[in-house]
Amino acid sequence: MYQSVKKLFFTDCHCADDASKAYEELFARLDADKDGKVDVSELKAGLAAMGIKSEEGALQKIISAGDQNKDEGLDFSEFSKYLKEHEKKLRLTFKKLDKNKDGQIDIMEIKQSLADLGLEISKEHAEKILQSIDADGTMTVDWNEWREHFLFNPATNLQEIIRYWKHTTVLDIGDSLTIPDEFTEEEKTTGLWWKQLTAGAVAGAVSRTGTAPLDRMKVFMQVHASKSNKISLVGGFKQMLKEGGMTSLWRGNGINVMKIAPETAIKFMVYEQYKKLLSSEPGKVKTHERFMAGSLAGATAQTAIYPMEVMKTRMTLRKTGQYSGMFDCAKKVLKNEGVKAFYKGYIPNILGIIPYAGIDLAVYESLKNFWLSRYAKDTANPGVLVLLGCGTISSTCGQLASYPLALIRTRMQAQASIEGSEQLPMSVMVKKIMEKEGFFGLYRGILPNFMKVIPAVSISYVVYEYMRSGLGIQK
Repeated sequence: MYQSVKKLFFTDCHCADDASKAYEELFARLDADKDGKVDVSELKAGLAAMGIKSEEGALQKIISAGDQNKDEGLDFSEFSKYLKEHEKKLRLTFKKLDKNKDGQIDIMEIKQSLADLGLEISKEHAEKILQSIDADGTMTVDWNEWREHFLFNPATNLQEIIRYWKHTTVLDIGDSLTIPDEFTEEEKTTGLWWKQLTAGAVAGAVSRTGTAPLDRMKVFMQVHASKSNKISLVGGFKQMLKEGGMTSLWRGNGINVMKIAPETAIKFMVYEQYKKLLSSEPGKVKTHERFMAGSLAGATAQTAIYPMEVMKTRMTLRKTGQYSGMFDCAKKVLKNEGVKAFYKGYIPNILGIIPYAGIDLAVYESLKNFWLSRYAKDTANPGVLVLLGCGTISSTCGQLASYPLALIRTRMQAQASIEGSEQLPMSVMVKKIMEKEGFFGLYRGILPNFMKVIPAVSISYVVYEYMRSGLGIQK
């Protein structure tokens, strides 16, 4: 029934009259109840009948983008205006991809375009992306195929299209050791980068606040639990509630949230500089160079804000009345232990960046490649659940690898504040834990740490999406 419309619409229209006629006929087919307006359900049903697959979230964005009078539907004027403007943007992207100007996009052009944006992919993965757009099986994509694939997809430029597979740091699980986000030149010049960073920072703040009791329990078990002093999850919470009441579960959360902004800003700024220093070709950054730049950026940011890390541990473990606030805590630490106390545990913290960031990136890439090779048949878009799953698993693996170093860091940060505790260097502390508690002694507190991953990821993703919408960032 719809094939004639599809044929008319997705062929080159050489004049405005042909385009208007195609828009009119398509609108008439989509407007199932003939009320002069197309809503999300009609758009979804009509496109499905034409054999065009679209996610409901994407269709809602189309309606929202074109709906000027905010009546939750598009009349013909809004419908045709949206399609004309969207088509212009798609045409510009197609021309940018078509590097040899032959009117076709091939595998090497896709591979090169993604490499120019800092995303290195293999020839096989470029083939998968091309196949998901290539309607006639020629292994090239012409303008009509490109338009048919993306006309009812809110993504307009290459940056938005490849963001399907960019490993974003929006998933805040309480540790900031991941490689920073990549921003395109367009995002930097239009100011979108700071909106993205702001959305991520707010999402991280809400996520950390929501999972703060589990984070405090993790730190509590890392420092106090041992073979002779076994602390269960329930027992630990009972102890905290008895000592300080319900609000004590959020001790240390204020400074944990406060350090997000300076750390994110420093990491982003120095990451751009490290990429320029390490890249072998100007304007092009290879995967291993991006990893090195990201790790160095993380180390630089951690060095700058590390006193806040020490303060966070001290505030988290404090007893009722020990400190009146974070400034009182800083003053007492400085007076009793000197400036060097603010860098206790610094070495294991910096050493933890490499295994965390490296394994996080490697696992993410492996999961991405597995999905593309097994399931990318009709589309290269994995969907939200797959992306969240890949991000969650890769971050958890990174945490698992670097956890012993994180535990040593936390104990070194805390040891001066614990009565009768020895001031041990890193190597001696590791040896002592291994002798007394065995290998698994280095994983004290791992249960509450894992328990907070899924809620932290879920909260940060939902808040990030709301913030993107509020700041006017189109996905």
